[in-house]
Amino acid sequence: MRYMTRTVDLPGGTALPLIGFGTWQLGSRAAYEGVRAALDIGYRHIDTATLYRNEADVGRAVKESGVDREDVFITTKLRPQDARHARRTLESSLRLLDTGYVDLWLIHWPTAQDELVPTWRELLSAQEAGLVRNVGVSNFSPAQIDLLTEATGRQPAVNQISWSPAQHDPALLDEHRRRGIVVEGYSGLKNTDLRDPVLTGIARRHGATPAQVVLRWHLEHDIVILPRSSRREHIAANFDLEALTLTKEDIAAIDTLSRTR
Repeated sequence: MRYMTRTVDLPGGTALPLIGFGTWQLGSRAAYEGVRAALDIGYRHIDTATLYRNEADVGRAVKESGVDREDVFITTKLRPQDARHARRTLESSLRLLDTGYVDLWLIHWPTAQDELVPTWRELLSAQEAGLVRNVGVSNFSPAQIDLLTEATGRQPAVNQISWSPAQHDPALLDEHRRRGIVVEGYSGLKNTDLRDPVLTGIARRHGATPAQVVLRWHLEHDIVILPRSSRREHIAANFDLEALTLTKEDIAAIDTLSRTR
């Protein structure tokens, strides 16, 4: 399957594109222009959050792109400090995004221990009300995920966590896969030394950039990627991974970067 259309199925039957466009730290104009460029290039997965303060710009870009709303997977996130009025915060996000639903709503990072389960119940309630199609978490440990699942019988569809070659942890990946939880990796390029000789050597052999090598490495491990850029050429390059084929030796060499740093 082509990476530009490759997806993973979430429990509710929604197809989550493995390549998403991240909007963290993109201000109003940059978020709008970045999302418009991404959708024009072929992205169909856009990631934002209440914390980013650009939901209105993301929503306007989606609406004005000409791409059908049903064809764009939109994620937003709930700040822990908004947990006590989660539904009101979601309704604000929906107004700003100018949409009747989001495809994925995440708890941005863990709340206080006594609020973890009540907050998760709020997300499940929003899903049952049709305001969100899928619910998940971000920056949660497997133990925290298990707490939610044991209390409600419903586990998160996704855990969005920081991931890069230097942070590669096969055991943690296995913990998620054993539970059937999709891993989304953020800051994969930010947390990587793109001048590392392992990456530059692989990139040179394949006629690619080190950034493309890192992103394709994520995909080889079935980790959803959320690269962010305000430059159209980088947005396009981050999506252009179809022709890049890493060998087993390439992947193993990149895997070892977590043990050599």
